[in-house]
Amino acid sequence: MYFLSFETSTKIFSLSLSQDEKVLRFRNLKSTLVLEDSILPAIDKMLDAAGIKFKQIDGFAIALGPGSFTSLRVGLSTIKAFAMSTGKPVVGIPTMDIIAAGVKNEECDEICVLMDARRGKVYACFYGPQGRRSDYLLTTLDDVLQRAQGKTLFVGDGLGLYRDKIDRKFLFADEKWWYPQSKVMAALAYERFAQKQYDDAAKLLPLYLYPQDCQVSK
Repeated sequence: MYFLSFETSTKIFSLSLSQDEKVLRFRNLKSTLVLEDSILPAIDKMLDAAGIKFKQIDGFAIALGPGSFTSLRVGLSTIKAFAMSTGKPVVGIPTMDIIAAGVKNEECDEICVLMDARRGKVYACFYGPQGRRSDYLLTTLDDVLQRAQGKTLFVGDGLGLYRDKIDRKFLFADEKWWYPQSKVMAALAYERFAQKQYDDAAKLLPLYLYPQDCQVSK
């Protein structure tokens, strides 16, 4: 099967085209805000380069966040439109799962994905050898450090702000792994496709950890 995966929750718009387990093409584009007029041309260009027609795409995968509110909504709306208009399956993958899957370090006991949530807070999640071992958290850096156990490898754009405040006994991933990449996401998505663990496109929602994100204040 051919499927498209894209990630719009951070300042790096990441897009990939896969055939089953093989990633055929991928692009990472830096942008302050991912909008529809940047997504669609990138998809067209990638399909043309691969010699694949849009009608040949068998499924879609989208990162669910947390992350940029506007970019997440644009990415998810695009995927929902694709899936609902074509009747093809869609899967949603949490952004922190993608980041954790992209970094490997045999010296650590656990991985902590740390993302900037602004307002003095962070998004965080802990992963062990068997997978995710915590909820997706919206919390403080101090709370995250209290939860860390053993040799913890920190990864994510939160390191850009808080690395100097984290004890040097912990490990730090290289900056190239801080952001979610669609080629990593594609492997997670293919597992879901292979098991037919699809999401309902009409009900698929971004992973919001700030409840006020959807509220309008007078």
